[in-house]
Amino acid sequence: MGKPEFLELLTFHLGPLYIDTTVLTTWLLMAGLTGLAWFGTRRLSVVSPTRLQTAFEGTVLALQAAIDGAAPGYALRLLPFIGTLWLFVGVANLAGLVPGLRSPTGNLSVTVALAMLVFVSVHWFGIRIDGLRAYLHHYLEPNPILLPFHLMGELTRTLALAVRLFGNMMSLEMAALLVLLVAGFLAPVPLLMLHIVEALVQSYIFGMLALVYVAGALQSHELKKRSD
Repeated sequence: MGKPEFLELLTFHLGPLYIDTTVLTTWLLMAGLTGLAWFGTRRLSVVSPTRLQTAFEGTVLALQAAIDGAAPGYALRLLPFIGTLWLFVGVANLAGLVPGLRSPTGNLSVTVALAMLVFVSVHWFGIRIDGLRAYLHHYLEPNPILLPFHLMGELTRTLALAVRLFGNMMSLEMAALLVLLVAGFLAPVPLLMLHIVEALVQSYIFGMLALVYVAGALQSHELKKRSD
């Protein structure tokens, strides 16, 4: 699939950095989600909510219920990050359906950046809940000899999170391209449905893994309180 002309024309260098179509697509998606959130929440009403407001409320409640299932009692605190991550990855995965566009999540640099956000958020929430000293101490439990394995686990799961999403989305787009080359446009609808389902499934898996990692840091705090 070719790149859209208007994005090609807008690519530029920012010092040593090259702002390519992947970066521009990511910025457009972020701007679009921000604008949609502003437009959908600027006139909230309890008496006569609009269909858009109802859809927004249903989405937020569904996200909150999913988060509460993995991290009971922390849904409101985790919703802004996990909810935004879920929505962005889902929209980014579906961007490949637009003619001429490629999913930003089919680029390893994007998935690594998302995985790094998850990595930082795990420690951020853990330190906010436990305090710095107590949080760092949990890496020494149940035995200090396990410290290298704890650190290795933090790095490997972050790498796996990035590579999993990148590999799945890249293979999905390659498979779609191969099918189109072999079958032409004889089966566009099943292929389109497969892309939509797979894109949504991959966004759900990525968000759920991020939630599980964050919930693990929070639950260690709960277990420590119970033991005390």
